[in-house]
Amino acid sequence: MWPFSRRGASGFSWYSTAEEVTEGLDGSGLTAVVTGASSGIGSETARVLALRGVHVVMAVRNLSSGSVVKDSILNEIPSAKVDVLELDLTSMASVRKFASDFDALNLSLNILVNNAGVMATPFMLSQDGIEIQFATNHVGHFLLTHLLLDNMKNTAHKSSIEGRIVNVSSEGHRFAYREGIRFDKINNESEYTSFWAYGQSKLANILHANELTRRFKEEGVNITANSLHPGSIITNLLRYHSFIDVISRTLGRLVLKNAQQGAATTCYVALHPQVEGVSGKYFDSSNLATPSSKALDMDLAKKLWDFSMELIG
Repeated sequence: MWPFSRRGASGFSWYSTAEEVTEGLDGSGLTAVVTGASSGIGSETARVLALRGVHVVMAVRNLSSGSVVKDSILNEIPSAKVDVLELDLTSMASVRKFASDFDALNLSLNILVNNAGVMATPFMLSQDGIEIQFATNHVGHFLLTHLLLDNMKNTAHKSSIEGRIVNVSSEGHRFAYREGIRFDKINNESEYTSFWAYGQSKLANILHANELTRRFKEEGVNITANSLHPGSIITNLLRYHSFIDVISRTLGRLVLKNAQQGAATTCYVALHPQVEGVSGKYFDSSNLATPSSKALDMDLAKKLWDFSMELIG
């Protein structure tokens, strides 16, 4: 890992904030959906995109928390365009309802930020009977992307403006199960390891973006799909591991990013002209990075796509 202060080829570094990487950019006329926008890097992503003129639709599990963030954004940026819609990624029915509610707004869609996630949870199943980390971090976002794709394709075609799909992954993808994705053991509680299951779901985020890229190129669609590591952030993701959570919130403050820094790479990939035409890539600290060999396995990406399509019916 490079020294924190060193700037990469993009001109940005580990220290760069979301406001800094989007300084001077005009997102007026663009619309973005941001999942998990009621807290952490999701709320900062929504705020900064709105600051740059993007019409932001906050997809949140808790509407009251989402409304608080919306009000905060509007207090700071009175001209901001922000909507809040309910989305529970652990429920395919909720994802489908969100897509329907979004369609009812009659908005185009330029940017989709698949940000929401859970980390290292105890074993449990989603409302659809899928291990909760895989369900939340991958399947819910896979279905959401699938349902919003026609809108994105039409928007990109009519506007001649490149659409962008941004999957927030993690360096944790390097610590998935040995086989990468346990297709036949997704719900195997007896062999469940919370951190490896987290790594599996984050690996899936990268593979999803890479397979989308392959398909977009085949179809000649003007949409890119990329994945990223936001950095190690001080958030509530480790709430299921109290000792590690305490360490991260105390000593961790010396080496962990804050939300403003954590949202930087997401906003960079979503909005910056340096990323135009770039697809199927992995970013870290607003610069290109190299993911694991498993993440670059296109056969694995295709297998995951087929498996995910079966899961969403």
